[in-house]
Amino acid sequence: MDFLNFLEFKITDFIDIILVAVLLYYIYKLVKGTVAINIFIGIVIVWALWKLTELLQMKMISSMVGGFMNIGLIALIIVFQQEIRKFLLMIGSTNFASKRNFIKHFKFLKQEALPTDTDVSALIDACEKMGMSKTGAILVIEKNNNLDFVKITGDKMSIEITQPIIESIFYKNSPLHDGAAIVQDNYITATRVILPVSNERTIPLRFGLRHRAAVGITEKTDALCLVVSEETGLISYIKNGEFVLYKSLEELTEMIKKDLT
Repeated sequence: MDFLNFLEFKITDFIDIILVAVLLYYIYKLVKGTVAINIFIGIVIVWALWKLTELLQMKMISSMVGGFMNIGLIALIIVFQQEIRKFLLMIGSTNFASKRNFIKHFKFLKQEALPTDTDVSALIDACEKMGMSKTGAILVIEKNNNLDFVKITGDKMSIEITQPIIESIFYKNSPLHDGAAIVQDNYITATRVILPVSNERTIPLRFGLRHRAAVGITEKTDALCLVVSEETGLISYIKNGEFVLYKSLEELTEMIKKDLT
């Protein structure tokens, strides 16, 4: 009888399993590295317990856990509001036009990640030089989410990345230095871009609008941000709405390369 049931396994069941696996992967990808990862793991454990009690026909505990799962759905929407927004934005704005972007979305099927086209070393060298002269700057590195909704607020460009180019854009007397510069692959695709500012109250008061803007865009998309402080000359690396600590510029370079693959 079990063998006959196995034969009834349809292609749609296989597709169903694949789609669930992909969905769980994307959810994990969104919450990885944030405090929400612990909540996500907790939900998976509770769901597994629920299904186990159903399988063992433990009706009382199964109904209790099932009720918690059903009622908790509204609470989960509130808790994961930021992640849900980012997930929907990822689906709606992801650019599948190029073969590279398409493969990147399914990189978990590959053993080795694709190398990034972005000259990260040039970005870091430029930030280091601007930090020495205390030249304020904010660079937004586009990943999977399309940033056209913020690019339209600035000037469209198509300039290949080099250290002198980046420094000239943020030079204090340059007409392009206000706002952010958008980096896509190995090109500056927009300058003087106005970014959404985060309302997060936990951001230390010593950080100004540049840092709040960097937090804001990384909260809403999967973009990465480099910010050079005009007051201290320090370089901040921000992703997923959080400041990422690093020990040296070499370590920062490797972190960004890894995050872009």
